[in-house]
Amino acid sequence: MPRIAIVPCRAMPDYEESVRRVGGDPIALDRLAPVPADLASLYDGVLFTGGGDVDPARYGAAPHASYQAADEGRDEFEIALARAAVTAGLPIFAICRGMQVLNVALGGTLVQDIPTMVNGALDHAVPEPRYHLAHEVWVAKGTRLSTMLRDKMVEGDILQVNSRHHQAVSTPAEGFIVSATAPDGVIEAMERPGDAFIVAVQWHPENFYRTGEFRPLFEGFIEAARPA
Repeated sequence: MPRIAIVPCRAMPDYEESVRRVGGDPIALDRLAPVPADLASLYDGVLFTGGGDVDPARYGAAPHASYQAADEGRDEFEIALARAAVTAGLPIFAICRGMQVLNVALGGTLVQDIPTMVNGALDHAVPEPRYHLAHEVWVAKGTRLSTMLRDKMVEGDILQVNSRHHQAVSTPAEGFIVSATAPDGVIEAMERPGDAFIVAVQWHPENFYRTGEFRPLFEGFIEAARPA
């Protein structure tokens, strides 16, 4: 059973259950402890979770008025974890803030506030209910994301997703491709082509573990993390 390291957050049960239901063993990390030097010998994959904003100083920007700091210690721990996981070649699945952390850790930048910085922005902040389908995203053909979700899309490349974020990836980190966008141009998913599974989405697939709309994302992650 793949051992999946999960970044702790305030809404762990859905992440943990999403991993369990596809055959993984979720293990919450201690963000107050150093990132293990032997990460790859302890875990088979890393799941990055949602939460507050990444400190804009970490990508060379001044804070926007809407800046909402994450829990103390999360930025430092998660950025170090992302770099260590990539170096170790571990499968990575990053969700919402997790996508933003992964991007910043590897040299990318963020849109700090979609409502005030994106012309014609959709409403990306629909907090309740957590599984409300807020808008569609357009999935790029030929991506790992499109392969995993091919049976879930309509008209070949459209997904309906939930949404509760006010930030997004601006410039993707080197080596990443954009694998989904919203109709307003906001980047909704990215991935890093290559042998390792490195996939990030801006919506919250973990909220659908009961109904399975995004189960293939977790299945693909766990399959990539399965020990040979």
